[in-house]
Amino acid sequence: MNKYIITAILLFMSISLSAQKESMTFKGHFYNKEYDIYLIIDLYDMDVEVPNHSMFGNLPGYLGKRLNNFYWLVTSGKIKNDSYAELDMINDFGSEDTRVSLKQINDSTFIFKQEEGSTMKIANNGKWQKLPKELKLKKKL
Repeated sequence: MNKYIITAILLFMSISLSAQKESMTFKGHFYNKEYDIYLIIDLYDMDVEVPNHSMFGNLPGYLGKRLNNFYWLVTSGKIKNDSYAELDMINDFGSEDTRVSLKQINDSTFIFKQEEGSTMKIANNGKWQKLPKELKLKKKL
């Protein structure tokens, strides 16, 4: 009898753990190789600290470029459904802001689309490079 109870408890725990893992669509490290950028977000706990920018405290996330200290900060993020979220972002100077959408295409591919506001620019070899309105991001699994 005890075996059945323990087995049922273990089964229930494994099901609940797998369900929690699946619900973390908008948490993690996303990247685009072509522009050498990455997006770190956690729209569930909203507790991401931006490197070398601790004065901002914990945020829902940020977009950065490898080997660069310039960031676009996620000031708010709203999950609209299982595969779609909206992010409000500002550059780390506070001079430009934009609203973007993040849409899941499959387990590891997302579309990052600038919906309204300023065009996002990143530093690239000492110059500002505009990001396209729509980018594919891959999620590190």
